[in-house]
Amino acid sequence: MRIFVSGLRKLVGRPASFVSVGLLVGLLGLIILASATVGQNGDDPGDGRAARLLLTFPGAYQFVLSFMFGLGGLVAVTFAAAIAGSEWSWGTLKSAVARGESRMRYTLATFAAIALMIGVGLLITFVLGVALVVLGATIAGVSTAGITDADTLARLPSMAARGWFAVVEEAALGFTIATLARSQLAGIGAGIAFYFGELFATVFLPDIVKYMPFAVANASIDTGSGGGFGGGGAGVPSLEPDTALILVAAWLVGSLIVAVLFTERAEITG
Repeated sequence: MRIFVSGLRKLVGRPASFVSVGLLVGLLGLIILASATVGQNGDDPGDGRAARLLLTFPGAYQFVLSFMFGLGGLVAVTFAAAIAGSEWSWGTLKSAVARGESRMRYTLATFAAIALMIGVGLLITFVLGVALVVLGATIAGVSTAGITDADTLARLPSMAARGWFAVVEEAALGFTIATLARSQLAGIGAGIAFYFGELFATVFLPDIVKYMPFAVANASIDTGSGGGFGGGGAGVPSLEPDTALILVAAWLVGSLIVAVLFTERAEITG
């Protein structure tokens, strides 16, 4: 617990924490502002209807969550990779080991702190995202009556929990890659390459890619409409949400086991 709390204190003050949340909220705000502008002034009736649909509750909840868990997975990969890589390049892991800390406990506590920070970041993004949608709807003249839809509000906690777990699994991948590379830049670069590589491989190997970490993370989030959030185009096979959730857990645990085993055996220098 002491290591976990110490890790949280470090992460709260890290620029990466603010940049990650700021990036998500900023991009979401731009999309909402564009939708409000098109919905209000668009010359094409079809475009105007589509834009206003994004600002209409309760569907707007799904839009905000979809954005969070879609782009949020990539942001989580880079965030976790930056933190894990810095443990090696900044010498903090070496200092902890020199004090007699368990390598396994330190690694797992660090990742637990990252997971909690991701949850806080997603919560902040969701609250600000909903507020931005309300503002956009007001600008576009769209009613916000559906914001209190009971069925949607009852499903939000379950969707949010699944989404957080899926994003944490993606973060574990970036965390492990950066640990293996012992580098922030290498971890971030390889994590991004893995993300887009899996996306492109969907075109050629859809039946294999559906078991890969980003695909199962997307499929595990059950929206109640036959699919998950985020990527994946029409015709691309995906797993059932509950099956995908089991594989998300497997990828998460497997990634952390690899990170722990490497850290336990690695020679810490510098």
